[in-house]
Amino acid sequence: MTSPGELERTLRENLRGEIDFGAAARALTTMDASNYRRVPVGVVAPRDADDVAAALAVCAEAGVPVVPRGGGTSIAGQATGIGVVLDLTRHMNALVSVDPEARTAVVQPGLVLDRLRDAVRPHGLTFGPDPSTHSRCTLGGMIGNNACGAHSVAWGTTADNVTELAVATYGGTAHRIGTGWAGTPPGLRELVTANLGPLRTGMPPGFSRRISGYGGLDALLPERGVQPARAFCGSEGTLGVVTEAVVRLVEAPRTPVLAVLGYADESAAAEAAAGLLPYGPLTVEGMAQDLVGATASQLPRGGAWLFVEMPDEGAARALLRAADALDATVVTDPAGQRALWRIREDAAGTATRMPGGASRTTSGGGGMAWPGWEDCAVPPARLGAYLREFRALLAAHGLRGTPYGHFGEGCVHVRIDFDLVSTPGIARFRAFSGELADLVVAHGGSLSGEHGDGQARAELLPKMYGPDMIRLFGAYKDVWDPAGGMNPGILVRPARLDENLRFTVLPTTPFAGEIARCVGVAKCRTTDTGGGASVMCPSYRVTGEERHSTRGRARLLHEMLAGEIVTDGWRSAEVAEALDLCLGCKGCRSDCPVGVDMATYKAEFLHHHWAGRIRPLSHYTLGGLPDWLRLIARLRAAGAVNALARHLPVPGLDRERGGRPPELAREPFTRWWGRRPRPAGPGTAVTLWPDTFTEYLNPAAGRAAVRVLRAAGLAVEVPAPAGRVCCGLTYVSTGRLDRARTVLRRTLDALGDVTGPVVVLEPSCAAALRADLPALLPDDPRAARLAGAVRTFAETLEEYAPAWRPPRLDRQVVGQTHCHQHAVLGDGPDRRLRARAGLTGELSGGCCGLAGNFGFEPGHHEVSVACAEEQLLPSLRAAPEDAVIQADGFSCRTQITQLGGVRARHLAELLAEGL
Repeated sequence: MTSPGELERTLRENLRGEIDFGAAARALTTMDASNYRRVPVGVVAPRDADDVAAALAVCAEAGVPVVPRGGGTSIAGQATGIGVVLDLTRHMNALVSVDPEARTAVVQPGLVLDRLRDAVRPHGLTFGPDPSTHSRCTLGGMIGNNACGAHSVAWGTTADNVTELAVATYGGTAHRIGTGWAGTPPGLRELVTANLGPLRTGMPPGFSRRISGYGGLDALLPERGVQPARAFCGSEGTLGVVTEAVVRLVEAPRTPVLAVLGYADESAAAEAAAGLLPYGPLTVEGMAQDLVGATASQLPRGGAWLFVEMPDEGAARALLRAADALDATVVTDPAGQRALWRIREDAAGTATRMPGGASRTTSGGGGMAWPGWEDCAVPPARLGAYLREFRALLAAHGLRGTPYGHFGEGCVHVRIDFDLVSTPGIARFRAFSGELADLVVAHGGSLSGEHGDGQARAELLPKMYGPDMIRLFGAYKDVWDPAGGMNPGILVRPARLDENLRFTVLPTTPFAGEIARCVGVAKCRTTDTGGGASVMCPSYRVTGEERHSTRGRARLLHEMLAGEIVTDGWRSAEVAEALDLCLGCKGCRSDCPVGVDMATYKAEFLHHHWAGRIRPLSHYTLGGLPDWLRLIARLRAAGAVNALARHLPVPGLDRERGGRPPELAREPFTRWWGRRPRPAGPGTAVTLWPDTFTEYLNPAAGRAAVRVLRAAGLAVEVPAPAGRVCCGLTYVSTGRLDRARTVLRRTLDALGDVTGPVVVLEPSCAAALRADLPALLPDDPRAARLAGAVRTFAETLEEYAPAWRPPRLDRQVVGQTHCHQHAVLGDGPDRRLRARAGLTGELSGGCCGLAGNFGFEPGHHEVSVACAEEQLLPSLRAAPEDAVIQADGFSCRTQITQLGGVRARHLAELLAEGL
């Protein structure tokens, strides 16, 4: 076999696209959204179909396998592979053309589904199949897995919506297939002709979700019109590479309405689902209390629910009259529908989190559940009985899972808390898998009803199809791929389902357990901001590079801990480079369905990466900002420092920003406080936290907060001595965790007993005290008490002065919700306070891009500006001239001033001006 170095050189000589055999590129593609891990030789990002053909020819000549890869959201392991990975998302992601009259579109394989749907929406059209990963899955991946989604009740699977495919096979031969034998590889027609009997009688009884194996092979029968494009769908990259596809479009419903039906339990909902199909639903989705959790308060009475989308309100009302539901409601408001659908779309991640503690994968407890049996399907009429037996099988093996899914088509998604590390746990996983396959087959079902078999289920396909059909599957692959170079180990001649598990390479440490949380559903790869509802992941949305997504960074950390590809551990340059553009916004903490917290992981990495070494200068200047500012204040040198900074750049700061930090206040907040009379008011005593930014850089926000809190009847106190309390944020963000712990212990000593609410004006400081403080000092009970006492400005007024009426400002407000507020604190009280004050409109989401020290550090200016340009700056430009600009975060206000040329104020300042 050709050496990796020779292969890389030959590919570079023959392709125009990028070829990367480096450690980072390989590490980013070892995993998809499954339990599996396979290490590739290198990654190729082809420019076009000619590049794909050239890569396949070179790899075939060298005897190196190839696996095509789209968004990497497959949950059975089919998007991982040895040999060369073809990344089809980087360049081959175009919508080639749309024909509204014919209702077709020509797409490249790397096109994200939502981009297609956005483009055809003005024509009143959509693409019918819509898996929950629609914001990041690709059309090529959907064709490979024969993806379905919630609307397949109405519009079918991907195979039902594909008319032609351009395919390149291992060796580089091009085919164009549709209907009829034209374009098919030599020998395919003869294979079908010789096996008409088995094709007619050997396939399990057909129903809409028979996705397993080459389940569409009977589409080649003459009585079915000889449809090789349809048969190719669901082949999971084992036959060839799709380079272009012609897909059907359907008319999008103008005013869809969501009927939510409540039932006593899961079985009752499952048994009711099939009876709703004659009423023409667009979707029939089911979920039970154990998935919905606290959100059940938004739903009708019941222990399980069917979400049934109907074309219009009349059809929905008719359905309600006919349905034998315990309780029901109709949701016509699009925003209300989106909120409810978000529960369902995030289920692939939320179902991964189980009650009961740490991840069983790394520590032997409960806490996380994994794919592997994600999408079995049975005929809808059998679903209720199947679910009862499925739950019993889980209990018999001591396992837990939360079923949900496409009840109208009998397709059940579930993630199960397998132990995939220990020898007994893996043995249980294997035994359960075999018994569940028997159960599915006994109910006339399909081992896969949506996502394909990959490595997770291919070994068990003989249970479903029998030996004769399995031999025919092998012959079918051999016609397309005689050398066996396309995605070996998947579907035909498969690897064992308990091989290549991604967890077995990790050490059994708490940090490894955190990194393993990333299941790869790739919500972080979406470029849709969701109307401000999502913060994650700003640097990925700017660069579009996998290594800058939350998933990409988690994968690199995973490989760093594994030590096979990334071999220099905590000193890894590849990991450091990927984490360099993490803004620490914590958006992933709330927006990632499994709560990956990359800001915390980055701090841990930097702590180890720079241990015993001289750090970057910015870690000492910006990272030590509280110490420097306290020293300057003691020397009363703010004026001199400001003058010096105006003329000389500060070492460690980005010169593109002039190398100058914001100006220091002449009088710190606590010095002003010390000069003021402090009457003891009759109301609740609240402690106003003098955070570094309020204390030294923007005391006006602190003075305004004092005025408003007193006006609301609260007695304000400020900790003494001044400058001795600090949340440790800048030390945490630069990975100086030992220093952060020292600062936090000093803070707790200075603060003493906390007896009431602690009001923190700076959202990032409030988030650090609420989340980072107890994590860094888990054994100090004072840390938990302080974290529990922390309140934002708006939370304090809502909780401790509920009868107070703020001044009416009656203006439109624009600006920025701080990313840490979005991710850690929540902004519900802020929204309600603004509404009571007559501040109308919404603040933008996303990230300002300055993010504390990030935007000031060398090399970050361009990304910082691009992050601000995504949501924040456009919202300011579109605002009316008389709008007020609010940003509670000091970084946000600084960015708005420097890039927007206008002044933003804290909510406390806006209210103080109105008093």
